[in-house]
Amino acid sequence: MELLGNVQNGVLMVLGVAAFALEVWALVDAARRPAGAYTAAGKRTKTFWVAIVAVAAAIGFIGLPFANLGLLGILAVVASVVYLVDVRPAVRQYGGGGRGRGGSGGRGGNQGPYGPW
Repeated sequence: MELLGNVQNGVLMVLGVAAFALEVWALVDAARRPAGAYTAAGKRTKTFWVAIVAVAAAIGFIGLPFANLGLLGILAVVASVVYLVDVRPAVRQYGGGGRGRGGSGGRGGNQGPYGPW
């Protein structure tokens, strides 16, 4: 019976680490996007989303040693997932936060004053 408890705790710890990684990814992505992109995409402000996912990441970090998601942990994951599946794609169109792509979404490589070259 003790082995089953250890396996369950291990699974909960893996889920907690995965949830925390998701929350950190959402926080880093939200912070890297330009502030104007949020309003241009018709979403709440950058400050709002960075605050939401920062609180979510803090909850995920605090919950790591307990290997327990709980209600706050679930809400933190939901907030991060909402950002990643709804806000991020809309804001991504307006550039910023990419890895040298110049906001082209990975198409075109180098950017000149009139588009890719």
